[in-house]
Amino acid sequence: QVQLVESGGGLVQAGGSLRLSCAASGSLFRFNPMGWYRQVPGKQRELVAHMSSGGSTNYADSVKGRFTISRDNAKNTVYLQMNSLKSADTAVYYCKMERFGRDYWGQGTQVTVSS
Repeated sequence: QVQLVESGGGLVQAGGSLRLSCAASGSLFRFNPMGWYRQVPGKQRELVAHMSSGGSTNYADSVKGRFTISRDNAKNTVYLQMNSLKSADTAVYYCKMERFGRDYWGQGTQVTVSS
């Protein structure tokens, strides 16, 4: 059973920074691609950043140059460093693990950026 627990969300002023963390249970974490997604009410969940098991990354155009995804395989944790935050970044952020053909999601963490 895989469990993902996000933390690090909160309220921040525009231009500020936050770092989200997602801690995963289970073994073989280093072999699993991980991603961060976000969702606002009434809209579909969208990809923010993705990292393969080999370390390759891709980002939504809207966050390129501002957000950075990273992982610490020794801690079974993936991070999302968010800088230069904008009000448009306000959303619930979820992490996702891809494992043996299934997707596992965390419960989400709220990020609110005040202008």
